Amino acid sequence: MTSHTRALRRRILTPNVSETRLDVRGFHVKNPASRELLETIGQTFLAGYAFAVEAERHDDAVRRLEGIPNRFRGFAYEGATMGFAVLDALPFGGSTNVSRFLAGAADKHVYMAYVGIGWAMARVPRFRFRRLAMPDPLLRWLALDGYGFHQAYFKTDRYVRAHYQEPAFPWPAGGPRSYVNRAIDQGIGRALWFVCGTAADRVADTIDGFPEHRRADLWSGAGLAATYAGGADEDELRSFLRRAGRYRPQVAQGSAFAAAARVRAGLVVPHVATGTAVLCGMTPAEATALTDQRRPEGPDGDQLPAYELWRQRVANDLVAIGRN
Repeated sequence: MTSHTRALRRRILTPNVSETRLDVRGFHVKNPASRELLETIGQTFLAGYAFAVEAERHDDAVRRLEGIPNRFRGFAYEGATMGFAVLDALPFGGSTNVSRFLAGAADKHVYMAYVGIGWAMARVPRFRFRRLAMPDPLLRWLALDGYGFHQAYFKTDRYVRAHYQEPAFPWPAGGPRSYVNRAIDQGIGRALWFVCGTAADRVADTIDGFPEHRRADLWSGAGLAATYAGGADEDELRSFLRRAGRYRPQVAQGSAFAAAARVRAGLVVPHVATGTAVLCGMTPAEATALTDQRRPEGPDGDQLPAYELWRQRVANDLVAIGRN
């Protein structure tokens, strides 16, 4: 494929960067700093996506991804994995892009990479899902988290304000299908941090408007975003945790998972330590050690996937040791 053809593919496949602007999305603007943060995250995600769809070789994309600042590099890898997944799903786009990416540079960004696959699920025909490589049965549920984020981000009226849920999502083919909407809700909760402009009280108000049976997963996703993306100071995070009430363990679990993703990728920055200190009473390294220790080895059960058991173990441990 010529460089001209690759550039054309990038222009055709890459969403317009204007779609990341908060005014275009209709998202809340807390202050200029939070607006700049969230728009930079969106722009970086799209840059990573474009690096992937334009790359002649994976190494070309990786070289550009590694030039992204630490605070935003994980989002670039997330976007790049979406790009490679879209190529895998397209006719004549290849079929091993994601597998090769996960086996190489994306391995240390694996959590964000699986979320990026979920973004692709929201953009490609559903009958092409079978072409999307998700070799880790534990982490595959993160793809639904990514799908939920995408839907809340781009279809905010329906998924956030109208509280829409998928009636019969066609994936995964096996496993506990009853968990699908819960995993999607975790992504919606993460997106609320963006929809509400990192305004912690506004996020809490929005979650309170959802049916009660959905709130635990929404709080978990929001806690993850608050720690991974940042944008709130200690006082805001403390207020956020107070507002969580009986869902504090889920907020703490989300924060711990965010720390694990940052630590594995070598992308810990100051706001991550602030997030884990307030939301789960640990350093990022301590939170990561806990998530690693509680990672399950067995397959999914009939009612709950191993991924959910992992989340529950981490939340319960944080309560048991008095960190939440």
